[in-house]
Amino acid sequence: MRKLFALVQRELLAYFSSPLAYVVLTAFLFINGYVFYLIVAFLNDPRTQAMAPLKLLFGGTIFFWLFLLFVVPVITMRLLAEERRTGTLEVLLTSPVSEGQVVAGKFIAAFVFYLFLWLPTWVYVWILAGHAKIDFGPVWAGYLGIALLGLLFLSVGTLTSALVRNQIIAAILAFAVLVVVFSIGLVENIATGAALKGALGYMNLWDHMDDFAKGIVDTRHIVYSLSLTGFFLFLATKALEASKGR
Repeated sequence: MRKLFALVQRELLAYFSSPLAYVVLTAFLFINGYVFYLIVAFLNDPRTQAMAPLKLLFGGTIFFWLFLLFVVPVITMRLLAEERRTGTLEVLLTSPVSEGQVVAGKFIAAFVFYLFLWLPTWVYVWILAGHAKIDFGPVWAGYLGIALLGLLFLSVGTLTSALVRNQIIAAILAFAVLVVVFSIGLVENIATGAALKGALGYMNLWDHMDDFAKGIVDTRHIVYSLSLTGFFLFLATKALEASKGR
């Protein structure tokens, strides 16, 4: 556990000593804030049907998904690819830590940074709470959904970063895989057969976030995200083991 904590601390220091972290944070808050402004302005229009603004913010618009699809690869692209490019990965793998600990440490650090990005968005909740009564059940459920999505998306990025030595290629590959993971459930309506429709519906991340935004915490959504996260991290560990043997 002490070795894992040291790896997480090392990775977090690398994040916050890099200008890229502050560029990502600034862009994230600017775009998220602008989207929040557009949502509130849209709902203030008398012609608009009444709905919860936080429900739209938590996965209810395409902006939410597009930004995650672009931000997560940027967060994860340097995790292992940069270590491989500079040659420090070989040194790390010959130290008294396992490949699983290396993957876990870097993944946890990326997840902490991901949560740090979302922390300031509580300002939106505070602003709305000052003007209307807020049911915090759906709010907490929405943030739980965001955290689970982060685990899944970051595990994909960790895997792609473990496969290549170029950060840009790792980011592009992560984006491509994430588009597939996100899109596979959206073809539910054009599928034939009840079993296939049910399987694709189970993988529909948009529906997952819609339920979380409504305050519905479905254990099937949690199991889906955590099982895929574990699968991609397992593959990342195996990729490191294979590179150690070469």
